[in-house]
Amino acid sequence: MPAFTLAHLSDLHVTPVRVRRPTDFLNKRFLGALSWSLRRRKEYRPEVLAALVSDLHAQGPDHVVITGDLTNIALEDEFSASLPWLQKLGGPQHVSLIPGNHDTYTRGSESSPWAYWGDYMRSHIPTDTRPDPELLPSGFPPTEFPTLRLCGPLALVGVSTARATAPFYASGTIGRTQLERLERLLSALANTPLSRVVLIHHPPHPLAIAARRRLTDAADFRAILAKTGAELILHGHVHRTVMASIPGPWEPIPVVGVPASAAIGRRPQRRSCYHLYRIEPHGEVNRRRRFQIILTSRMYDPRTASFHHAAEQHLS
Repeated sequence: MPAFTLAHLSDLHVTPVRVRRPTDFLNKRFLGALSWSLRRRKEYRPEVLAALVSDLHAQGPDHVVITGDLTNIALEDEFSASLPWLQKLGGPQHVSLIPGNHDTYTRGSESSPWAYWGDYMRSHIPTDTRPDPELLPSGFPPTEFPTLRLCGPLALVGVSTARATAPFYASGTIGRTQLERLERLLSALANTPLSRVVLIHHPPHPLAIAARRRLTDAADFRAILAKTGAELILHGHVHRTVMASIPGPWEPIPVVGVPASAAIGRRPQRRSCYHLYRIEPHGEVNRRRRFQIILTSRMYDPRTASFHHAAEQHLS
């Protein structure tokens, strides 16, 4: 089986904030719009997005995943404006997406990601690559999380931590129902030759991050992964590269966070970056197929207004 290349982006904040109805800002959005006006609009630049799209097409990954925060404050105008940008990356068969906390910024916006990005998020198992007719257990609607999208040798499992929160909070929660489904799904996938890649917005491992920005049920998530395992967990939210691991049933599971992929970056560690993963089967251990995973980072250089090779690392 040939190697498969997966690109990981996150925290793009691709949409400008425009005040059309002042009543939309009589809540937490007022603070978010103020932050965008004073800071974010200077940091998240259209020229960086254009260079990102160009470099992605030049690298030609087999699939692209985005772990949330395409919008700034989840206005309807932002969701509609984000679609043309998504389409520049590719169609739903080439791009997979989960929402972040900025995409469900206030109560009432929770349904908007599904309304506008549903084709990029819903579960999808191509009939010509279905390895097992019972792969997706019963009780898994295709438009509810966790989602399962199969592409090549990968099983992309989308977990939503996006919840509307109070002002000054950016925490995430998976929830009991989703956690129960996640355990069943990962257990079913463990009996297939697929490489399980879990997509989640908030980091699931202990991290030096303020409580108001954490994943509230991260310990429950880690307990499930310790039983079921996975080959790779990808997240965003912290706007920097994070290399970590959590215990699995056989060996540690790599957990990698990517910086904000459209930030011009006043500090190098905050500069726009995206990751490419070269994933291919690499023998068996205890009757389980193992995968070799090589991570390549590509970083934006404001001097050349383009992306370049930054680093390479073997994860397994």
